[in-house]
Amino acid sequence: DKMPERNAVSWNAIIAAYSQNGKGKEALELFQQMQLEGMIPNEVTLVSALSACVSHAYLADGKWIHSRIVASGLEFDVAMGTALINMYGKCGNLQVARKIFDKTPGGNAVSWTAMI
Repeated sequence: DKMPERNAVSWNAIIAAYSQNGKGKEALELFQQMQLEGMIPNEVTLVSALSACVSHAYLADGKWIHSRIVASGLEFDVAMGTALINMYGKCGNLQVARKIFDKTPGGNAVSWTAMI
């Protein structure tokens, strides 16, 4: 609350920090606050938010983020695909995880591991 000027880098850093430390709910709250303050999430933000959904199996939030990705027209690359595969797979929706896996361009060891 005390940072005078917030930008995409500072938002991404704090959302990722919460997400990576098992604080998915807090990371998603920050993700929402970011948008309320007029910041548009980028690929890094979205991947961190998807990772936050995994920590407590927040499938509804993950689906909402997925719909935002589709609506925004962001490029669907291997990092975004892997984050979606991981989120859907760990939240128990293996059919959607597999569909995304099949559509993800340039799959690598990380995306294969997420699917397995």
